[in-house]
Amino acid sequence: MAQVVAGSYDCDVVVIGGGIVGLSTAYAIGRAAPGTRVTVLEKEQGTARHQTGRNSGVIHSGIYYRPGSLKARYAVSGAAEMVKFCAEYDIPHAVTGKLIVATEREELPRLHALVQRGRENGLAVRELCGAQIAEYEPEVEGLAAIHVGTTGICDYGAVARRLAEASGADLRHGAEVVRVDRRPDRGVAVLTAAGDIVRARVMVNCAGLHCDRIALLTGDEPGARIVPFRGEYYELARPELVRGLVYPVPDPAFPFLGVHLTRGTDQSVHVGPNAVPALAREGYDWRTVRPRELGATLAWPGSWQLARRHWRYGAGELHRSLSRPAFARAVRRLLPAVRDEDLVPTQAGVRAQAVLRDGTLVDDFLIREAPRAVHVLNAPSPAATASLPIGREIARRALAGLAESER
Repeated sequence: MAQVVAGSYDCDVVVIGGGIVGLSTAYAIGRAAPGTRVTVLEKEQGTARHQTGRNSGVIHSGIYYRPGSLKARYAVSGAAEMVKFCAEYDIPHAVTGKLIVATEREELPRLHALVQRGRENGLAVRELCGAQIAEYEPEVEGLAAIHVGTTGICDYGAVARRLAEASGADLRHGAEVVRVDRRPDRGVAVLTAAGDIVRARVMVNCAGLHCDRIALLTGDEPGARIVPFRGEYYELARPELVRGLVYPVPDPAFPFLGVHLTRGTDQSVHVGPNAVPALAREGYDWRTVRPRELGATLAWPGSWQLARRHWRYGAGELHRSLSRPAFARAVRRLLPAVRDEDLVPTQAGVRAQAVLRDGTLVDDFLIREAPRAVHVLNAPSPAATASLPIGREIARRALAGLAESER
């Protein structure tokens, strides 16, 4: 592999990953520092093929996230920005609001805690008794609920494509990174599977499901590993049962929001996701197994600690994955009218969840800097919602590294 030679750069910043976070970073660099040469390397033949294009399309309000955390700050501001961006570029979207519904008495304290958290995050939250739920969702039943008015929906694939166009970056598809040569005194040279070499002053790692691998290729220990969790969805055969967005009260021990109901921009209603271990980084079904990737997951001590700590929860998720009737029973807690045959399997997604060595699930966005590199090591939901402010923060760090390299 060719080494980086001072003065022989192909670009100023190379961004690895053409999902919504990588593209928003390229977009932000172009806006903050016009004339900066940015190259985006995406291993697929199009943008938004993984987490960006395989989620439920929700513009999250920020109610779930710990006040002061990056998730809370960026989701609240990012939601408003995302609505504005979609309106400006005529991208399908709607501000629908959503219900979070308690169906068991033990969920009521958690529901009240969400009200407090939402208000701490600056959100207008309306508390509802069980009888008031029908004002918003006639078919939904629960003991109590809260309504969050700023939640919305959009087409994140379309957002990613527009960011790519507006960024002015050199976007290269089919460019899987297989090697990185980082020289702190010179720059970074990236080799792709096709044999192309891209030399840059600074590298930004937005590789999502493969971000830890890219960090290791660069020579940086990320301190965590991506453990992939598949989220399986169904489409509701009777979409008239649901008007908007309906969520259960989440378990605070997990970063997953539970099986929820989402009416999308195309008016279809998605049900899900669950959260089951994937047998590959891009394991969108049980048939997809990649032994090397699975072996790396099993070799990480945090995977075993996580499994030991949460095996009961995981067993329930596995049961619902393998049994549509079991999945339907979970949905009927919120929507009693649902029948097993109302659930039609549809596209699954995989969440890139960073797990520490001790088995702790990384709860916030995680961005780390190294010489000539910025690594985005945990950016699952609500990263799409928060992608515009996240992109600016990553761009700020990359441009600071660029300025340092030119001294």
